[in-house]
Amino acid sequence: MADFSYADVGATRDGVLPPDAYPVHEERQIGQGHPDFDRAAAAVLRFDLQRAAGLRIVSAPAKAVESATLEMVQRVGPLKLRVPCRVVYVIAEPRRRGFAYGTLPGHPESGEECFVVELREDDSVWIVITAFSRPGRWFTRLGGPLARAFQRRATEKYLSALG
Repeated sequence: MADFSYADVGATRDGVLPPDAYPVHEERQIGQGHPDFDRAAAAVLRFDLQRAAGLRIVSAPAKAVESATLEMVQRVGPLKLRVPCRVVYVIAEPRRRGFAYGTLPGHPESGEECFVVELREDDSVWIVITAFSRPGRWFTRLGGPLARAFQRRATEKYLSALG
């Protein structure tokens, strides 16, 4: 089993992201009440957000479980990029559900993404995405601003998948 491609494994859990990494924290209301919460949480745990963002899942369990490996492919124009990740942790609380995965060697980036559905005190349902990344390959280092724009677009697709 390959090691993660970054040292800060689990940093999205407490929200203290590495200062030298590109941070992401986005959230959006996606519903109201327990039925919307249950529906959205199930979708997140089935990797529906990744599919909505254009990732093709080659190999993954039916739902997120700690230490599970995901083999995904992302098309960028005529290129197919390997996007291997491993689930770092799963959140299974009464009002918060989701998971985080971290990058493995070969991923274009180096870092972690966390996808959480929250049922807040006013019964509103929110999707919260927290991530950090650094370039993981030569082409993402060279791509700089373009790589960040690509990540912002993917985050927007994740957020829109449930809303």
